[in-house]
Amino acid sequence: MISSFLIPLVLFYIVGYGIINREKVYDIFIDGVKEGFKIVVGIAPTLVGLMVAVGVIRASGALDMIAKLLTPIGELLQIPAQIIPLILVRLFSTSAANGLVFDLFKEYGTDSNIGLIASIVMSCTESIFYIMSVYFLSVKVKKSRWTLTGGLIATLAGVAASVMIAAFMV
Repeated sequence: MISSFLIPLVLFYIVGYGIINREKVYDIFIDGVKEGFKIVVGIAPTLVGLMVAVGVIRASGALDMIAKLLTPIGELLQIPAQIIPLILVRLFSTSAANGLVFDLFKEYGTDSNIGLIASIVMSCTESIFYIMSVYFLSVKVKKSRWTLTGGLIATLAGVAASVMIAAFMV
């Protein structure tokens, strides 16, 4: 109940604070919107490139081929073969991964072990390459240092946790 009042309360607080401090709240808002549009225009080519790449990889069958190559490793880690394409796509695109999750739900059901693992994977992992390309580009980060390594380790931990949590739920 309180959550439905929280966002309007925060907005009124920000506007009220600006008015009390004699700031031109609307002008500041418009400047922020203009800056936001500049950022969107700057990262749009990267977004389009990522979306096209994921679409091509899915449509060409390359995703299924890579997943089949990784299936023995997945079996060793007790990751169902159906989840491996989801893990790979999740590294690049949340929306494409959502499409795969819905396909898994249709085929296996939401309450199946595969459905549970897919749901938990989506909440325990992140789109590392998307974040690195889009967010780092927008703030002009040149050296990512250990970001990719840390992200991949965190993804592996999230997938392992997903499999274990789903095993307890079934």
